[in-house]
Amino acid sequence: MPLKIAVYPGSFDPVTYGHLDIIDRALKIFDGVIVAVARNSEKNSLFSVKERVKLLTEILEDRPVAKVDTFEGLLVDYVRQCEASVIIRGLRAVSDFEYEFQLAQMNRSITRDVETLFMMTSVPYSYLSSSIVKEVSMLNGPVDKLVPPKVKAALDAKFRG
Repeated sequence: MPLKIAVYPGSFDPVTYGHLDIIDRALKIFDGVIVAVARNSEKNSLFSVKERVKLLTEILEDRPVAKVDTFEGLLVDYVRQCEASVIIRGLRAVSDFEYEFQLAQMNRSITRDVETLFMMTSVPYSYLSSSIVKEVSMLNGPVDKLVPPKVKAALDAKFRG
């Protein structure tokens, strides 16, 4: 039987415990998960793609079937290139669903070889977003319960030099 590989795409700017929750739960379902950092020059990111990949790689080093990569262009093209069959998308609230549903339907119209699996974020992370983390950190608020220590240190370096 072929390996079932899933791709979990995102900006991960920065990676949060909510992202890690989705990754860990996906790893229980699939033989491997590719955490794909999107290269989007139109987004004003705090961390460079290289910094995000480095943080994710360090944080996921104890999860050998999780691989970190980058992509640009159409996600479904990248997924097929990786010989994966599933896109993982995390949903925090109903407000996320409409946009994610549209993306999934567009991807489905491009290819029927790739499925989208929506995973509800666990309750403790339902309010959590990278944007909120950046704002709280910028204002010197506590982010220890929101991100891994390496991410907190990277945020501190960005905002407090």
